[in-house]
Order: sequence, then C-alpha cells, then structure tokens
Amino acid sequence: MKYLHTMIRVHDLDKSLDFYCNKLGLQEVNRYESEEGRFSLIFLAAGDDVGQINSDEETGPSPCIELTYNWDPETYSGGRNFGHLAFAVDDIYETCQNLMNQGITINRPPRDGRMAFIRSPDEISIELLQKGDALPSLEPWSSMDNSGEW
Repeated sequence: MKYLHTMIRVHDLDKSLDFYCNKLGLQEVNRYESEEGRFSLIFLAAGDDVGQINSDEETGPSPCIELTYNWDPETYSGGRNFGHLAFAVDDIYETCQNLMNQGITINRPPRDGRMAFIRSPDEISIELLQKGDALPSLEPWSSMDNSGEW
C-alpha cells in the first residue's frame, strides 16, 4: 500500500491557495479542471516532498494534499469539507476481501475494479485505488451495493 493524498474541500480557492502556498509554503504540483463535473483539483506538496513526487495519471501525484474546489456554492456539514485519505493498493479485490474478513465494511465496493471506500472507526473516509489499470470486473464486487456513506 502507498499513501497518495488527503482531500480537503475548500470554499474559496484563492484564499485557500494563499494559505497553503504563500503562508504554509506548500507548492502546487498538479491541477485538474473538470468543466463537466464543475470542479477543480489542485495538488499541493511540501517543499521536501516535491523532489519525491510520484505522479501517476490514474492516481495523481503523491504524497500530496488535494484541494477540491466545487464551482457551484455548497455548504459542507458533518465533516464533509474533509474528504478522505487515499492509498494505492496492489490488488483492490484482495485488499477489500482481507478488510471484510477482519470485520471492516466496504462502503463503496470496487465494482469498477479500480476504487473502493471504507471508513475508519472515527468515520474518516479512506479511498483505496488499484495501482495501474483497473482490474476486470468480478463478482461479487460488480453487483455489490454501497453500504452507508463513503
């Protein structure tokens, strides 16, 4: 498993970039804008990590903070402004099965062979992403329903 990023939703992108970059000293290492989804993802890294950034088209650069800016105003409640931790795993199905065997609920199963979500005991969302290409869809995963919030 490899640590990828921590996602934080922000209300004011300019203020947030000023805080994280100008005041805290992080550096922007990647940006993704989605017209269709109406959001921006800005990946920031600490100065000491910039030279070690491992960027992958599928999972983005790491280790980073991912600022998520939704273009349409939204009020975040219940901790929704803190998004999730993300880890890349060698085999999404094996990882999820091992977690289930240990009593962990898979809140968003890896139906697509690529992404799953679980929650910590403190209800922090954790995204698991398949390293490399998505695995072929397999049962029981491809027909498994979501469980709770993720």
